Amino acid sequence: MANVAISELDKNCGKVVAEIVKLERKIFPKHESLASFFENELKKKNSGLLYLHVDGELAGYVMYSWPSSLYASITKLAVKEQWRRQGHGEVLLKAAIEKCRTRKVSCIMLHVDPLRTPALNLYKKHGFQVDCLVESYYSSDRNAYRMYLDFDSS
Repeated sequence: MANVAISELDKNCGKVVAEIVKLERKIFPKHESLASFFENELKKKNSGLLYLHVDGELAGYVMYSWPSSLYASITKLAVKEQWRRQGHGEVLLKAAIEKCRTRKVSCIMLHVDPLRTPALNLYKKHGFQVDCLVESYYSSDRNAYRMYLDFDSS
């Protein structure tokens, strides 16, 4: 059985940040990637990042923020291809939801490409609902669903 560990990024995780940036560049198109300003995002006081190691290897991460006292936002959730469909994304999502809950916000929002069916199904499984379609969110030919999880009704 694999050794799975989820950790919260702290200020002394330069090696982990480098691994995450490498993964970010591999998974997301350049115009969607936070890789070039990843470290600046992590320095913000209202953001957090959880990462998952499987047998000592970075398998995925989730980045979240709480821009106001009203809501939190999941800005990135990524799992390396070889670790997908094994529950690692779900573990990361649950952990991020719990972290956001501790901020006493009323809801969590996120955006997802409607064509990314596994991601969409994962979010729906955990109570996220589609709010609206945001046209040209990712690029001129790629839309996104804005989804939310309302803590008041869950």
